[in-house]
Amino acid sequence: MSDAFTVLWTHDTCRALRKAGRVGERPPVAFSGAHSSLPAWSGARAGDEVFALHVNRREVFVVSLMRVVDMQRRDCCGPAPGTWEDPAYPGHNDWSMLGAGGCSAMSVHVDATPVRFDVPIPGELLARLTWRNRRGQTRGLKYVIDGRLERSASLQGFYRLTPEAADELAEIVGSPNPLILTGERGIGSHPLRPTLS
Repeated sequence: MSDAFTVLWTHDTCRALRKAGRVGERPPVAFSGAHSSLPAWSGARAGDEVFALHVNRREVFVVSLMRVVDMQRRDCCGPAPGTWEDPAYPGHNDWSMLGAGGCSAMSVHVDATPVRFDVPIPGELLARLTWRNRRGQTRGLKYVIDGRLERSASLQGFYRLTPEAADELAEIVGSPNPLILTGERGIGSHPLRPTLS
């Protein structure tokens, strides 16, 4: 059974996506790192889903839903850098703002929904979202007041969602009807998941 995770995309990342005209496009790759600015996608495997989140004016948005294809360097990544001055992933220059130049960046090839900034997580859902660690302990999101996120500290990183939380997030990603929905895959028993490819 697949797992689902969240990763927080910063203001700088989202600003760069907008500036480069990537809104409405599907990222083919994301990047895992070893620094808090580019969290390690530890625990993720092929087939797992990752909800890229963004916080703007205390509101949390789902920017893209990505399904991990693999976590290895491929020909599409371009040649490995010969010196520290060379780009790490020249084949993915169009998506470098997702962390290609980050500390110990590693490519994560994904199937993804288009990048968008108009899918907010409703306040009542935000208050009940839960994550679980490898030992099975669950936690909610801190600093949610009146359905708004006052501080994003507990979202910063790469965290495994509970199956119920993943199902609810997938439902809001599909609810504005921008995507074709399918019942073929799913975490937990949720019948809906946006078609990623």
